[in-house]
Amino acid sequence: MNSRQRILAAINHQPVDRVPIDLGGTRQSGIAASTYHALKARLGIGSPTRVFDTYQMLAEVERPIMERFGADVVGLYRPDVAFGIHNVDWRPWNLFDGTPVEVPAQFQPSVDEGGDLLLLQAGTPIARMPKDGFYFDRLEVYPGAAHTPVDQVNPPLLSSELADHYHLQSEALWRNTDFAIVAPLGPPYELFYGLGTGDFSAWMISLATEPEYVDALLDKLTTVWLENLKRFAAAVGDRVPILQICDDFGTQNSPFLSVKMFRERIMPFYQRGTRWIHENTNMKVLLHSDGALRPLLPSLIEMGVDILNPVQTSARGMQGSELKAEFGSELVFWGASLDCQRTLPFGTPEEVAQEVTEHLQTFAPGSGYVFASVHNIQALVPVDNVVTMFDTARSFAI
Repeated sequence: MNSRQRILAAINHQPVDRVPIDLGGTRQSGIAASTYHALKARLGIGSPTRVFDTYQMLAEVERPIMERFGADVVGLYRPDVAFGIHNVDWRPWNLFDGTPVEVPAQFQPSVDEGGDLLLLQAGTPIARMPKDGFYFDRLEVYPGAAHTPVDQVNPPLLSSELADHYHLQSEALWRNTDFAIVAPLGPPYELFYGLGTGDFSAWMISLATEPEYVDALLDKLTTVWLENLKRFAAAVGDRVPILQICDDFGTQNSPFLSVKMFRERIMPFYQRGTRWIHENTNMKVLLHSDGALRPLLPSLIEMGVDILNPVQTSARGMQGSELKAEFGSELVFWGASLDCQRTLPFGTPEEVAQEVTEHLQTFAPGSGYVFASVHNIQALVPVDNVVTMFDTARSFAI
């Protein structure tokens, strides 16, 4: 099997020749630029390390690294992945820890009196990286949190220029690689967590006390999303088998909201989009949502989610054996590699190999599984542990 065939088989619960692997195929299965640069140094790869996501400071994972670790997935992204910054005209820059990288020319952070980095838009700070930090914190306020009147909310439509970009890039990836393509295209703002950016408490109060406002806002966002989906599908044709949506419904101990509130306020709007995707394309829907999602899983399946990422098995109620037994015939699990908050950054390579093997023994049987880190591999993670994680997965016997 080549990579595309392997992923297609896995997401359709069909037999695979080995465990499919995702390294850098999404902005939630990537690797911090500093860790990536150290990994390349260990492997004797001297190419410049590019930061393609200047929000999370994620590295652009290059073809030699993908081939070395058996990665099967590639992402189809906007030209401006983060903060409206186009990934062109790369220039040298250094991370706080001294790691030499390349960043897009438009990435021009200012430094405040305390040494923090600030990104400005029309003179207004939109993101801050604390001195000696590793990624930015967003400062924007989105419509729901700001309680913007619905008639003043103007979600962006997918332009003809962006549609052309998706068409050309998907065609290039399809013709020049055998990777499976994953494309993020959710609503203009995440319908739950994203709208709370700036004042999450206020957004939660609105969810509980102002159903008319919430429904009108989400209806407007979903209507634009549906139009964007139509334009995107026309641009990429059958070249993209997986469409990713992102929202954060879970803390590490429970969902953020009750099942009842989820089903009444959030689910119907996502369901409009997933229904259109399933009725009009061959794409599977991949949801990225961290945390303790077990109570929501039946509703997410009903909502139209085919693939769940990152499968945070360290969260409450997310025991792998129970998830596989109860939901493995309806969901594809994408992630679930090991505890990436504890074992990966702080364990020994032997502990990493043992935990990865245990998780593979749980999730790999019967297909319906793609191996990936549980969210991005962070800065300061030991390179030996990264190598061990992926080598253990690649050599695992089905």
